Amino acid sequence: MSRIILVAGGSSSGKTYVTSEVLSKLNSPDITRISLDDYYHDHSNLTMEERASLNYDHPKAFDWKLMRQQVRDLKNGKAIEKPMYDFVVHNRKKETEIVKPTKVIVLEGLMALVDKELRDLGDIKIFIQASYERRFLRRIIRDRKERGRSFESIVEQYFTTVAPMYGEIVSPSIQYADLIVNNDGVENRAIDILTSIFRQEIECYDNPSSVYQVQQENFTEEVLAESFKK
Repeated sequence: MSRIILVAGGSSSGKTYVTSEVLSKLNSPDITRISLDDYYHDHSNLTMEERASLNYDHPKAFDWKLMRQQVRDLKNGKAIEKPMYDFVVHNRKKETEIVKPTKVIVLEGLMALVDKELRDLGDIKIFIQASYERRFLRRIIRDRKERGRSFESIVEQYFTTVAPMYGEIVSPSIQYADLIVNNDGVENRAIDILTSIFRQEIECYDNPSSVYQVQQENFTEEVLAESFKK
């Protein structure tokens, strides 16, 4: 069975950046990253204006049934046909992506720790946090550069749905995390720490009996410091 790592955190906390950097450092065919953003509901029946006004920071915005089933399939060694999402038009793409199971599957997204059924499928649960100010600035830069949105629309969405939903739904899910990683500054050890953990999970796949020992003993300061040298 594939090992499942859940990576949650607020919008623009650095979930995608950090996990992508970790996978780049590992450069391993044994680990696959999936963005839970691809499981937003399809809204082809709505106009662009209607789609833009939806609350994408609420659990109801996600297709949980499909998400849970596909994560369960991957965990059990079955390939999936994953939907793909286009943030520019606020809708699913027509094409899908075939994802084959690997030793470790990293599921990264806003709601990764919100749903109990999804949490129960996870072997390691991580929450990446950053300050309110840092997340807001990153959100402005990202949405302007990558999604072509106006400054006014970014600010309105942030204070109307993003910030309130973070406080009400996303932030409380931190209680379910096995590990909380700070990603507030430019220079931090978040990438190094998670690289060590992801590497250990790949090793656990081949030696399941070592899982408990790794989780309970190997994340000491000394062991992590040594792993940073690799």
